[in-house]
Amino acid sequence: MGILDGKTAIVTGASRGIGLECARLLAVEGANVALFATNAERGKAAESEIRAAGGRASFTVVDVADGAATTQAIETVAREFGRIDLLVNNAGMTRDGLVVRMSDEDFDRVVDVNLGGAFHCTRSVAKVMMRQKSGRIVNIASVVGLIGNPGQANYAASKGAIIALTKSVARELASRGILVNAIAPGFIDTDMTGAMSPEQRDAAKAGIPLGRFGTPRDVANAVLFLAGPQADYITGQVLVVDGGLAM
Repeated sequence: MGILDGKTAIVTGASRGIGLECARLLAVEGANVALFATNAERGKAAESEIRAAGGRASFTVVDVADGAATTQAIETVAREFGRIDLLVNNAGMTRDGLVVRMSDEDFDRVVDVNLGGAFHCTRSVAKVMMRQKSGRIVNIASVVGLIGNPGQANYAASKGAIIALTKSVARELASRGILVNAIAPGFIDTDMTGAMSPEQRDAAKAGIPLGRFGTPRDVANAVLFLAGPQADYITGQVLVVDGGLAM
């Protein structure tokens, strides 16, 4: 038996990287996992992979920056399973550039997806969880939301705002038995960091006390902890998973 048997979870940005690994692990632990992503091909492949391994998964194309579409998708999950126990707000993107050269479009799109998406999903899921008087929301922020990063003013601003969103919503929903926390990953081996040059990767590793990038499973393990019974008295917190980078 898994620690999430009978639970229903939604994972956004679930077609690859951290989101996919979270969906895999939650399914292994017994959850019904609703995967949200914008790439239909990768999303369907993720759904098939989880089902082939014996898990329960369903995939829906959702752009979380679209509030109406996100609400509709979440309402569908709630009708299908009768409840929603966990939301993992993982969907995110980057459009890097120095602030003096960054376009309004690049700033706005990153904020709309990263922060707006977390807001849209949280707002819709909170209504379901409030009726249940229980639930967990885990927001995937970033260590750059704590310490900043040159060339990522838009991304860092969105992730720092997610941390503030986490704390505010945690205060709002605590009386309903809903726990809201954030995870701030450092450099994790995903498609995003895969685009870095060897020189950039070496420079990044030099600043990490553990001397390596993390894996998506490192983050997924933290999500599982915050979703499980061991975290029953934890809310409004930021769990940094970064190999010591920000300490």
